[in-house]
Amino acid sequence: MKNIWFFEDVNLFNILCPHKFKEYKKCHDFDLYKKSDYIYFEEDAASKIYLIEQGKVKLGYYTEDGIEVVKAILTKGELFGEKAILGEEVRNEFAQSIDETTSICPIGVETMHELMRDNKTFSLKIYKFLGLRFKKLERRLQLILFKDIRTRFLEFLKELSLEYGYHCEKTGDKIIKHPYTQKDIASLIGTSRSNLNVLMNELKEENIISFNRKELRLLQKKT
Repeated sequence: MKNIWFFEDVNLFNILCPHKFKEYKKCHDFDLYKKSDYIYFEEDAASKIYLIEQGKVKLGYYTEDGIEVVKAILTKGELFGEKAILGEEVRNEFAQSIDETTSICPIGVETMHELMRDNKTFSLKIYKFLGLRFKKLERRLQLILFKDIRTRFLEFLKELSLEYGYHCEKTGDKIIKHPYTQKDIASLIGTSRSNLNVLMNELKEENIISFNRKELRLLQKKT
């Protein structure tokens, strides 16, 4: 799966952002959020979808016991709140800025429907994008519910390698340059940062991965 920012070789931000269209530009502004600000809460009306121009956004919900479950952490160019396109009237998740400065492009559902009606090819790409997003989120939640931490982390690395990885011809390693902090990754796989740090060091000692602040490597097994 390609990075959503270049989904199907189409830059969603450049195509969808109303700021790019003369008929919408005059009445359109970007919304700015600081760290920990909420874009919307569970049970809020679902009247818009959102594109991230800058920063990071966490999507999640709370269980009946008050435990936070993180569904996704999204970065520049990614879209969220997309269920509103399909007729969702009330949010079943929250969206929260987790960067110091997050700039969001809000798009009204009616505006989105107009853009999709005007371009059937693009409309099909959006629906395909939605299907891939739902499939990815469902798979991640299944991992959190039914797999141990080690398996969850290794499966997450496979995901990252598809989206952000490239092959090192010299060593055979898969190099992953990604936008997530250790705290982000811990949230996404349903564990604590300290537990993740222990696991990563164990995998490093086993020569399965290596890492620094800028990248992760899936090491090629030596024969």
